[in-house]
Amino acid sequence: MISSALRHADPESALAHDDHEALRLWLRLFTTTTMVERVVDSTLKREFGSSLPRFDLLAQLHRAPDGLRMGELSERILVTNGNVTWLVAALEREGFVKRRPDAADRRATVVRLTATGRRHFESMAQAHEALIADLFAGLSPVERRSLHGALGSLKARFRPSEDVR
Repeated sequence: MISSALRHADPESALAHDDHEALRLWLRLFTTTTMVERVVDSTLKREFGSSLPRFDLLAQLHRAPDGLRMGELSERILVTNGNVTWLVAALEREGFVKRRPDAADRRATVVRLTATGRRHFESMAQAHEALIADLFAGLSPVERRSLHGALGSLKARFRPSEDVR
């Protein structure tokens, strides 16, 4: 599934063996994340004409049936307000989301999935889950749990007040 070009064209491969352990770890994490993101993004584009940022936005809305404010979407998918505005506008043109003024604050906009958007996301989510399972199939269940725990510990150092899953 992972092409040989992706395996060899990465920042980690340029490291010398005596570079600092923390630097090697950072580059391994960065490189692996980038490689996984590329495979997921290209699969979503090929199979659904979508992208990973669009998938992430739809996933957040799927978890929030009453919708989310634009600012909440921006925070949850870790992109700028401008990028969220652009993504929402494109998804709205395609009939996947609907915008409306927030009843509590008419200056804010709430975004919700449409029925079409919900069906589209659910079919993408099924394919996405199968792809992720395939990408991580080379790790044993113990290795996956260990990696998840270690990354959770690292994540907690950056956001100690948030739930670490």
